[in-house]
Amino acid sequence: MGKVIQREKIEELLKLLRSQNKVIVATNGCFDILHVGHVRYLKKSKSFGDVLIVGLNSDKSVRSIKGEGRPINSEQDRAEVLCALESVDYVVLFDEDSPKDLLEVIKPNIYTKGADYTLKTLPEADVILRNNGWVEFIDFVEGKSTTKIIDKIK
Repeated sequence: MGKVIQREKIEELLKLLRSQNKVIVATNGCFDILHVGHVRYLKKSKSFGDVLIVGLNSDKSVRSIKGEGRPINSEQDRAEVLCALESVDYVVLFDEDSPKDLLEVIKPNIYTKGADYTLKTLPEADVILRNNGWVEFIDFVEGKSTTKIIDKIK
């Protein structure tokens, strides 16, 4: 899992990428049960730049956001699956409910999020805009979600 970067090492990686004039794209999420909506979202995210860094909610963070019984897959498993995708260059775990602190370190050129948000409703928008980045909103794939998959299994 060489594409998983420890949080303490991310600044070193970013320094290298910036010295190579790479356009850095970041996104984040739980990615608990990977489905076609996730794959298309990550592929579209990567299309905006040279390097895609995915902030992955840790197990602790997912539990805090989604409740007991989640995540279905461990953070190690979710990270490995994400790393197997061609569109994902790096994965970095974070424990907080919000990726704001991580994004303050990454300072991506472009940040992607699902189109269920707007600049007004996106909690981390201020971090991105303050650091001269911009936000791209990506449409969901109709009917595809981890929650729907879990409901179907039940």
